[in-house]
Amino acid sequence: ILASNSTTRAELLKSFGVKFIQKSASFDEDSLTLGNPVHFVYRATKGKMGAYLDKFGLKETPVLCADTIVTSRGEILRKAKDEDDAKRILKLQSGGVVSIITCMILKSKEREFIDLSSTDYLFDKFDEEKLNEYLKSGEWRGKAGACMVEGFCKEYIKEVRGYESTAMGLCVEKLLPYLGE
Repeated sequence: ILASNSTTRAELLKSFGVKFIQKSASFDEDSLTLGNPVHFVYRATKGKMGAYLDKFGLKETPVLCADTIVTSRGEILRKAKDEDDAKRILKLQSGGVVSIITCMILKSKEREFIDLSSTDYLFDKFDEEKLNEYLKSGEWRGKAGACMVEGFCKEYIKEVRGYESTAMGLCVEKLLPYLGE
């Protein structure tokens, strides 16, 4: 069970041939006040798993839960509240290093696998006109840091350290060995 509403996470699992049912429970990430990105993403993932288990319990099917956070220049870049916030967040990333940290938990009755992975991107400066087009498109909505490494940000990537799947919300390469058949 993919305990997430994320279409990107669902597409990632499909692209790796993983069969799943998507079903999630809500968790208020805004209730977390942690400034350390690693602590934040870990607590958010634990909170999501707890909310799922409280609502549905743990049956025979393993449950996968994840959260992703973007950080640049010492700031945690959450989901943008509006277009102005998205522009501010993206300008912080332009020409800089962006770390995208994903925590995932796979829980079954027999075991629990927890992974924290980070992918770092070194970006060129964003073209102002293309940035404004991206902002107008609304594709940034619901994305941590308003960042789409598979979309708008892709052409500005100078260097990548880590898995692209981590930046998209699940480190599938690390997850696959734990899924068995």
